Amino acid sequence: MKKKNIMLSLKRVSLFFALAVMISSCSKSDEIEQPKAGTVLNKDCSGTTQIIQYADGKGGYTTSNVDNSIECGYIPPIVETFDGPTYSDNYASIAAWGSRSQWNLANVHDPTVVKDGEYYYMYQTDASYGNAHDGNGHFHHRRSKDLVNWEYRGSSMANAPAWVKDSLNNKRARMSPALPAIENPNYGYWAPYITKVGNTFRMYYSMVVINPIVGTDSNTSWTERAFIGLAESSDLASNIWVDKGMVVCSEPDGLETYTRTSGNDWSGYFKFNGIDPSMVITKEGEHWLIYGSWHSGIAALKLNPETGIPDKLETLEDYGVTIAKRGFSRWQASEGPEIIYNPDTDYYYLFLAYDELSVAYNTRVARSRNITGPYLGINGANVSNGADCYPMITHPYGFKNHTGWVGFSHCSVFKNPDTNEWFYASQARLPENVPGINASNAIMMGHVREIQWTDDGWPVIAPERYAGVPTTEITEATFIGTWEHIEMQYQYKTIQNANTIYLTGDKKVSGGINGTWSYDSTTKTLTINDVKCKIKDAWDWEASTRKVTITYSGLTSGGIPFWGKKTN
Repeated sequence: MKKKNIMLSLKRVSLFFALAVMISSCSKSDEIEQPKAGTVLNKDCSGTTQIIQYADGKGGYTTSNVDNSIECGYIPPIVETFDGPTYSDNYASIAAWGSRSQWNLANVHDPTVVKDGEYYYMYQTDASYGNAHDGNGHFHHRRSKDLVNWEYRGSSMANAPAWVKDSLNNKRARMSPALPAIENPNYGYWAPYITKVGNTFRMYYSMVVINPIVGTDSNTSWTERAFIGLAESSDLASNIWVDKGMVVCSEPDGLETYTRTSGNDWSGYFKFNGIDPSMVITKEGEHWLIYGSWHSGIAALKLNPETGIPDKLETLEDYGVTIAKRGFSRWQASEGPEIIYNPDTDYYYLFLAYDELSVAYNTRVARSRNITGPYLGINGANVSNGADCYPMITHPYGFKNHTGWVGFSHCSVFKNPDTNEWFYASQARLPENVPGINASNAIMMGHVREIQWTDDGWPVIAPERYAGVPTTEITEATFIGTWEHIEMQYQYKTIQNANTIYLTGDKKVSGGINGTWSYDSTTKTLTINDVKCKIKDAWDWEASTRKVTITYSGLTSGGIPFWGKKTN
């Protein structure tokens, strides 16, 4: 009995001591500073999956798994034998007419692309480095089976159609007072658009009369009107075209005279400028010509589907309705309109080229449920009523180890009918005054790029030109490493240069920007600081030895391009 009592007393003492220790320990822990939330406490591997413990800032931890971790022995697939393009972006040495078989995508401006059989065909404005094309026909074209290797095929029009001069001088004769005929008009052959209607290809083209309306000085007179014509072919390989005559032309609205007070008088004489045609067929089967450049905005003109031209051009209203403006002046810095309908989103998308073409050119897009608008930007602004258009999807830019590209707009948006993949094609130019290149800004290279669509239905353009890089398995581990990142603010004639950033295994971003990242493998969407980006296997065109890489492309909430490519 005595022994039992002693044991009970010892137990009570032990319990009391244990409680005291626990209370003391709790008291001391309150004074110990806990690891900050996000601090890595431990890393472990289960096969090639890395298990990372992060402090939660409250004395505990959270766990995250990284599948296919390089630190746990995963080796990502690498396309080591891909034979990508190696041609130089500076093609001055092969720019001459005699070297045209080597051009590939050299000397491209304002391209339009369509697929016929196994080939894509590209047609363009008459423009080339050193005017190499002069005297060799008009609306030059090339073709490709893979959008990477292009065969130059010459012009598609030998001479100006007779109807252009006849229509011009008939218009001049009916003016008040009547103006004399221009016997030898000077023409510009600009910005064609090609599409297929049934079994026929229709090419809408621009013929610009460069002569002043009166006199010889364009500082005292507006230049003459521009015309949009139509030619048709049943077989693009044959390069046989039948001209169908005039579709529409520039037309004054009576609000301005054709004389100018000086070279700084920008109050345009014509309402719509009859250039830069494109054509869209609505989901209901209607055909609409979309055209216009500077002057008073962009027009949509309903066409007869059978003929491809409007039924009549008798009144000013017959020349179309305004669907987009950039402000309210008579000289608006927007042109190159093209509308596509995307059945996946049920929107019509209006692509526009903003600003002057040699350096500042940048691409904007707005959308509408209806072909004639209103076209709204990503911020809800009404572009049909003159609001600035966002998102901006291209802009002068530069990755490291390259001069960068400027004059990057006036696009053709087209689809591979077999795969439903969307593509963007335009020219881009080398910047002005590149050392060692005479007239470097006249180097105009054709760029073909993939288009992907954001979750909320806006197009984003690939940061690198299309090269047919094979698709690989992209996992979270693929993103860990060094990247070049560009967030393109709109700055007139100013290249947006890349910064170096780092994506790390703990989902952090550092360097030129700071924050976090995550990856959704189901949608192939990389999220950096709440900006959702589409991922692509790509060709690193700027690397000293070109190689495969991956890129991301997204839009900020304000419609600014968010581009990146992995470099290491």
